[in-house]
This record gives sequence, structure tokens and C-alpha cells, in this order.
Amino acid sequence: MTHHISRRGFMASAAAGAGLLGMAGAAPAADKAPIQGFDDTGGGAPKGKPWTPVSERRIRVGIAGYGLCKFGAAFGFQDHPNVEVAAVSDLIPERCQELARACRCNTTYPSLEELVKDPKIEAVFIATDAPSHCRLAIDALQHGKHVASAVPAVWGSLEDADRLFAAVKASGLNYMMFETSAFHEDCYAMRTIFQAGGFGKLVYTEGEYYHYLPAPLDSYKGWRMGSPPQWYPTHSNAYYVCVTGGSFTEVSCLGMPSHLEYLHPEQNPYKNPFGTEIALLRTGEGGMARMLVSKDTPGHGGETGRVRGQKGSMLGMKFDGTSDIAALDLARTQLPPNVAPGGHGGSHGHLCDEFVTSILKERTPLVNIAWALNMTAAGIVAHQSALNGGEWRKIPQYAM
Repeated sequence: MTHHISRRGFMASAAAGAGLLGMAGAAPAADKAPIQGFDDTGGGAPKGKPWTPVSERRIRVGIAGYGLCKFGAAFGFQDHPNVEVAAVSDLIPERCQELARACRCNTTYPSLEELVKDPKIEAVFIATDAPSHCRLAIDALQHGKHVASAVPAVWGSLEDADRLFAAVKASGLNYMMFETSAFHEDCYAMRTIFQAGGFGKLVYTEGEYYHYLPAPLDSYKGWRMGSPPQWYPTHSNAYYVCVTGGSFTEVSCLGMPSHLEYLHPEQNPYKNPFGTEIALLRTGEGGMARMLVSKDTPGHGGETGRVRGQKGSMLGMKFDGTSDIAALDLARTQLPPNVAPGGHGGSHGHLCDEFVTSILKERTPLVNIAWALNMTAAGIVAHQSALNGGEWRKIPQYAM
């Protein structure tokens, strides 16, 4: 029979993990509204299991990139008790100095290529322009560094995806893509329920990433200018891959020509005509998914997702189904002292802590190279499909 988890049982679990999405931090100045997703959504009292240290060791981390989003200092490495930010870099000297101040670090390098030559550095966080992620990650791995990278793992190239996968496997080092949706409150809860068998097989999944951009954001060498929506797919695709650990096997995608001038094909270097691309995908377990990325639809923004399984379904933090999940702890574990949850649904600090913990415990991180590429490559193939009228195309598969 259909089972609605008891209000008392569910609210106890949900309340433990709730409160981060939608809770605003200090209001920004009116003329400096934060980029979508970077508002501080980590306010409120800590919830979930207390954070427990696994080591007293401090990992020496190098951080590269302090551009428009100020990503380099946004994830809390400088505040983590198991991290020493040993060096920072940015190609623009002024930004490099800003990053050094933000991370309380005295050592700077003019580029990540120079930084990775430092033998004292054990791991790097790549927060540079998206087209450089793959190249810099491979360079860091070949210099013996663990790698954390901002999204996406590669930029529009399946060949680069294969190269990065091979480099990670050959290195034996940790690679983690910092996909923020993976630690959204609802996605975390979905993953917990899925792993406990609460959904059974997923029949249908939806993921949506709305980021209205009436004009292009500033970017290094203009890389954001008119880029294909599905080249930046991980915020939506995470609502399948980061719930199940699975992958998409084939895709049919449709795009809609944009009403925004800079998204006309003659106005951008990618010759991309689309402001919105919507993909229908077959999943590895035989189900279906609809994944959307949109830059030209004003209104409600952000990343969201829903899952429907053979034993239960979930929207936000509401579960309906035949499974008894009342005993499950759906709350994210608390963060180390002084590490803030940060933006993108309070996910920033959790991503940092997961990467650091994976190194200390010598285990594979959550958003590993297979998850990263299964999210990213699906979008690359989806855009190819959209350019060809929605034809079905196979998606390459990656597994640890």
C-alpha cells in the first residue's frame, strides 16, 4: 500500500537537515548582488551528526583561480582544520594577491603550472576558467598532486574526457569534481534514501538548472560568451548521477533558439544558437531522465530536481512511498569548526570537507572521476544531439 512517512518521523529527520536552502545570509549591497548561487545560504543552527576529526594531519593545498566568482576562497579550504593553504595562483597579479589575502597565504605563483612544481604541495583546487580545467588537472596529477576541480570536468570535448579519465586512473591519486548539487540538502537526502533501498530502481528523474543571463558574465578570454547550455550540465545531471552513482547511456536533446542577441550563433565564438537545451536521457538502470539547462528564461532560478522510483518518490525534502525511511538520518553531517556551509545550497563547505577527508582516509571521494565525467559527457553529447534535431546518440561510459 502507499505509505506516507509519519509527520513526526519525517519532520524529525527533515528538520535535522533542513534550513540551509533559502536561508539568506547578510544582505549584500544593492549594487553588488551576488552571482546566482553564491549568496550565503548556510545560516541557522548546525544540524546533523557532529563532525568528527579523522586525523590531526594538515594537508598542504594549493589553490588556483580568483576570477569573477572568487571561487578559490569560496569553499573554505583556508578555514579547514586539516588544511594548510600552502600557495595560491592566478594569472592576473592583482587577483593573485587578493586570493592570497583571502586564504591567509604568503606564497604565490604566477600560474598553476608553476605552483604544481612545488614539492611541498600535496593537493590542488582548480577554480580557473572552465576550458582550462582538464589541462590543468592532468598537469597537476602528473606532478603527483591530488586534484579538486570546479565544474565541469572538461569543456565540450569527449576526447578530453577520455584523456582526463586515463590520467586519473594512471596516477592513483584522488580526483573530485566540486559539483554543488551533490551536497544540496535534498540531493543528499535522496542519495541516503536510494542507498538504503528506499526508492528501488529509479523510473524517472528530473534535474533543472536555471540561470538567467540577459547579458554574458565576464570571463577569462570570453569563455562564457554564448557557450552551449548543456556544456555546463552538472548542476542538473547530479540529480541522477549523485543520487544513484549511475550514468546515462543515450540522449535525445532539443534546443530552442534564444531571444538574447549574444546567444545568436553569429554573435558567439561557439556558433551556439540555443539559450535553453532540454535532454531526455536513458539511464543505466533502464529508467528515464529529463535534464534542463536554461540561460534565457527569467524568473525562478537555481538548481532543483525530483526522483520517482518503483518504491517511492521525492520532491524537495518530501518523500512519499511504500518504504519505511523514518529511521534514516537525512541530515548532512555538521562541518568542522569555522568552516561555513557557504553558497549553492550550503554545499561549499561540505565539498571541501569531503575532498580533504577522502585524502586523509585514503579512499575515493564522493564525486569521483567516473561520476564527474558521467555528468559532464552526457551534456556534451546532448548538445551534439540538439544541433542535429534531437537525434538519439550514445553516451560514453566511465566506471571506477
